[in-house]
Amino acid sequence: MMPVSMVDKATTGWGEAPDWVRELAGLADRDGLNGAAARIGYSPATTSQVINGKYLGDLAKVEERVRGALMGLLVDCPVVGDLSRDQCLDWQKKPYAPTSAHRVRMFRACRAGCPHSRVKGGGDAV
Repeated sequence: MMPVSMVDKATTGWGEAPDWVRELAGLADRDGLNGAAARIGYSPATTSQVINGKYLGDLAKVEERVRGALMGLLVDCPVVGDLSRDQCLDWQKKPYAPTSAHRVRMFRACRAGCPHSRVKGGGDAV
């Protein structure tokens, strides 16, 4: 018996799976679930739940990471200009650390009203 592909699982779980789920499932077929998960910055379990249409978390956030990491979605960062959406989300998670002027600028920009920021409140800016 032939194993079921991740693309088939996405179709079963979602019906008409969104393009970003099909892209993620295709990557999981090519690189394995662990490889796909690492590429988008989520656990293999979460990645599997998304592909199977069973994830109960913030799907919009997963979609942004997939579109940035796999589909070339760029945002206009006030510090660096074009930046992939997944890298934008990664910068937002970094704590303040004055290790370089660039890192400080990125930290501040993510908390100073950047339209792409998901950081709640701006009070953490240094």
